[in-house]
Amino acid sequence: MGNAIRKFALAMGLIGAMAPEAPAATTWKIDPAHTAAQFAVKHMMISTVRGEFKGVNGTVIWDEQDVTKSRVDVTIDTKTVNTGEDQRDQDLRSAKFFEVEKFPTMTFKSKKVESVGGDKLKITGDLTMHGVTKEVVLDVEGPTAPVKDPWGDIRTAANATAKVNRQDFGVKWNANMDGGGVVVGDTVTITIDLEMVKQAAK
Repeated sequence: MGNAIRKFALAMGLIGAMAPEAPAATTWKIDPAHTAAQFAVKHMMISTVRGEFKGVNGTVIWDEQDVTKSRVDVTIDTKTVNTGEDQRDQDLRSAKFFEVEKFPTMTFKSKKVESVGGDKLKITGDLTMHGVTKEVVLDVEGPTAPVKDPWGDIRTAANATAKVNRQDFGVKWNANMDGGGVVVGDTVTITIDLEMVKQAAK
């Protein structure tokens, strides 16, 4: 009986050794066709102007066993800024704001990823905009449960929000209003809706 148990244990050990290990992390590529970075800022202290950047690219390394080992790397094409009003968009691309000829991209690179319960995360990282790098924290919902699209790709999605002060990034243009106040608010609310495609394991 003892020999039988030892043989069984040895066989199971060999089977376990031969079984492929599940990858600790998977790579997801952002799908720019279904991703946008929106922003909102106060205009004349009474209304909100909203716009978006469509040129969002990057990768997410997602470690399901230990989310703290996950990484996010995003690049946004500043030339794609769009508020639905051509003259305003030209101003935003000019030296008054984003200076897109000099600073054609903004980037976000994560430094810390932490779970805060349920499907919510806090991702701390460096945001580089207008040539200035500052640490920001993204509040994230997701990623969603993966789904297979009609072409066989595996997709997931997430939503991230943050607030930044544009003055911190050297985007300082403004004009004073009669009676006090300014034309453009300093606090900018950022919302990123991203869709990602799973990449084949190397």
